[in-house]
Amino acid sequence: MNPLSKLTIESTATLSSGRKIPLLGLGVWQNGSPIPACEAAFDAGYRHIDCAIVYRNEEDVGTAVRESTVKREDIFVTSKVSSRWHGYDIALKAIDDSLNRFKLDYLDLYLIHDPFSGKAKRLETWRALIKRRDEGKLKSIGVSNYGVKHLEEIEEAGLETPSVNQIELHPWCQQRPIVEYCEKHNIVIEAYSPLTRGKYLDDPMLQSFAKKYRKDGAQILIRYSLQKGWVPLPKSSQTSRVLSNSQVYDFELNADEMKKLDALDKGKDGAVTWNPVDAP
Repeated sequence: MNPLSKLTIESTATLSSGRKIPLLGLGVWQNGSPIPACEAAFDAGYRHIDCAIVYRNEEDVGTAVRESTVKREDIFVTSKVSSRWHGYDIALKAIDDSLNRFKLDYLDLYLIHDPFSGKAKRLETWRALIKRRDEGKLKSIGVSNYGVKHLEEIEEAGLETPSVNQIELHPWCQQRPIVEYCEKHNIVIEAYSPLTRGKYLDDPMLQSFAKKYRKDGAQILIRYSLQKGWVPLPKSSQTSRVLSNSQVYDFELNADEMKKLDALDKGKDGAVTWNPVDAP
């Protein structure tokens, strides 16, 4: 990863697979027509789109990728399989179905979307992802919404460590035990809902930083996430917002400001999503 002062929209992190993941991604959850947002993202310099089966828009994201003037190999595409399709054989089919909907030969990253299926099915599903990765259909594999115990069970089963764990992350929900585990085990941390679904955008401290840097609260939160070493995935269906969310490379939060934002952590009480990291 580049030093903070050198962060650009082209900055990447290196996954344990050896592949590069762009640090800024566009989330497409709740976007029933994501093609305009994807096109705006590519025009703004994004090279990373975060999708999932349950978003029901893999087809449109695939169309945006295939029709873009950006080369396929330069666009990082993620999808996820939720617990409805967990288990070895059903997950293998779900991955194939994803690829068919995208109409792509491979996906750059595929994640287990949630841990709700229980230990046995989680491990079966992880083995399915490993198989499809080994076949070349997936370039890298990982998990989402995994707590430490879910990550530990993979290690205890003697299976390879996920390249990524995608969890809810922002100043009010920092998930520190999970982040510490991931950092120790070379797992890249992706931050979903980095903008808190708008809940905390009017926070006085956040607004004071926004005023200082002539930015908006969303831009401050994205910059915070990048400086934490995370991979933020802000979502928007508004093309103007897709662009503004990428305009975070002409300023840097200082150490004191980062410390003040860190101090806002409410632990699990700060979560604004389902955040199922404690699933049995």
